[in-house]
Amino acid sequence: MDQASAFSFDMSYCGPPVLPAALWSRWNFDLTLLVALLVIAGLGFILTRQAGPHRRLAFATAWLAAAALYVSPLCALTVSLFSARVGHHVVLTMFVAPLLAISIPRQWARRASLLPALALSTAALWLWHSPNLYTGAFLAPAIYWAMQLSLLGTFTLLWLALIHADAPFHAGLAALLSAVQMGMLGALLVFAGDPLYLPHFATTQAFGLSPQDDQHLGGLIMWVPANLPLLALMLWRLGNVLGPDREAAS
Repeated sequence: MDQASAFSFDMSYCGPPVLPAALWSRWNFDLTLLVALLVIAGLGFILTRQAGPHRRLAFATAWLAAAALYVSPLCALTVSLFSARVGHHVVLTMFVAPLLAISIPRQWARRASLLPALALSTAALWLWHSPNLYTGAFLAPAIYWAMQLSLLGTFTLLWLALIHADAPFHAGLAALLSAVQMGMLGALLVFAGDPLYLPHFATTQAFGLSPQDDQHLGGLIMWVPANLPLLALMLWRLGNVLGPDREAAS
């Protein structure tokens, strides 16, 4: 715990750990972030203005969710709680990423390949939740944004491939494999005998959680609710294989 007390949050992008009483005062109005969000909104409007309403709605919802992740007090909460940061990553990869994939034109999506997308997203998830790299994201904003953008980018690529793959059975299998590997990581965190993430060793008690309880909660989030979108897509894609159109064609 001496290490935990000495851990410095001076370079943490979302600032120092937050206490429950101060949570709603910790909005993030970083000028660079706000400008980036406005630029992305403008580009999204330009790229989707000729698209169908479902693509425009998907992009707008993804943008609003991403803005909430980084501007709202959730950013500060992820410094105090590992479970909050896991929830943050789940929203990024299982909500924002598929919405972005839906908003991307189908002709662009055809470039996404299932196996590389699955491999890259899996590698990003496991690497960034390894204790050393995870800790590194608190030590420099550049590492923090490398974590966020690589998770968003690789999972958007995965969702593109899952949604638009011409082979629905292979897409369903890839969705299942992605859910399994995420569930495995969650289970490892649930059953780990010791807390693994140094930045949270001294920040969880104010929320009534020990570091290990917080880690177990994060693992449960990753193990169960994080997998539901992937499992839903798996059922949809396998339904393409077994649906009435396929039966009529056989």
